[in-house]
Amino acid sequence: MGASLPLNPVIAMPTISEGNGGGPSEDLFELSTAPYLQNLTESSVTILCITNAKAHSWIEFGPKTLNLRTETHSDGFVQANNSLHKIQLCGLQAHTTYKYRVASRPIVKFDPYDLVFGETVFSNMFSFTTPATHADSVSCIILNDIHDRPYSFSDLLSLCGDFKYDFVALNGDMFDFQTDEKQLIDHLIEPCTTLFASERPFLMIRGNHETRGKYARHFKDYFTYKDNEYYFSFKQGPVHWIVLDTGEDKEDSAPAYGEIVCFDQFRETQAIWLETELEKLEFKDCKYRVVLMHIPVFHSGDWHGTMHCRKLFHPIFEKHGVDVVISGHTHTYGIHPPNNEHRYPIIIGGGPKTDTRTVIQLKADNRQLQLKMIRDDGLVVGEYSID
Repeated sequence: MGASLPLNPVIAMPTISEGNGGGPSEDLFELSTAPYLQNLTESSVTILCITNAKAHSWIEFGPKTLNLRTETHSDGFVQANNSLHKIQLCGLQAHTTYKYRVASRPIVKFDPYDLVFGETVFSNMFSFTTPATHADSVSCIILNDIHDRPYSFSDLLSLCGDFKYDFVALNGDMFDFQTDEKQLIDHLIEPCTTLFASERPFLMIRGNHETRGKYARHFKDYFTYKDNEYYFSFKQGPVHWIVLDTGEDKEDSAPAYGEIVCFDQFRETQAIWLETELEKLEFKDCKYRVVLMHIPVFHSGDWHGTMHCRKLFHPIFEKHGVDVVISGHTHTYGIHPPNNEHRYPIIIGGGPKTDTRTVIQLKADNRQLQLKMIRDDGLVVGEYSID
């Protein structure tokens, strides 16, 4: 991961003080985050970055040199005058490594016929590799229930040693509740970009705590989802990956929600979608079906969210023969093999506190799917394989 420029380059951006008698002051324009990857496919990727002031940003990239440039267009506009930048690179070649960096120039003045930019700044140089068209293997790391403890990302990923992974799945409850953009940066984006997210993508799977707080309705803006839905599926390696959003754990009528949630209906919509998705011919050649969902359908008490997920999703899992369901939520790690209640294994990651935290490694090829769960003290606390 070469770096010819500082991570957060800054420039002086003159502004006018709003105080009485205030003269010009200087604010520093900078990239508030390193870029991070979402939705990396054989032919495309979306790159996000946040700046501390409104700007115009683009991506410079290429397999060997930065000879290509992409910016976001919509309705005749080039995306600009924004601080959250989301740019998709399309037409990429499969199984190819690309170098890239973000370029951003602040908008110092934006009058109808007078537009003034500040000096362009650049991110570090990073790289990513697109998946092969018919990859016969895939691997990932799964984390859950970090609960606003950003140090846990490095603690847990350090346990993975030289395990090579294609992406990271954040399986819900990365936060206690949603407060503001700074929380998203400090407690998730910054630790993830420091460790991996500028060069490997992550899936942000919503848990019940991501639905809480005044900023919860802005949460989706900071990530990219297939069809812009929190539930989706995709094919990578020999695996059909199914991601579900299990919503809240209590009834919609619970006083804490203030009568402004409708997660029962949301889960019902997903169940209809799931039935159709598992019937699609494009996924029939996948050897494995892996479900990622925050609240497990069993081994999670009898809270409303668990019971409603069980009622809606469990019969579909059984009917279509999913191979494994991976969850979190309970803060009690465990490997639950098939039994009389469920014919598929349920893997539940641990909690946020020391001695309960876990990281799950998954790798699959055409011979076998293997799962390993490691506790934060380095002890392997569970393994499971599917032939």
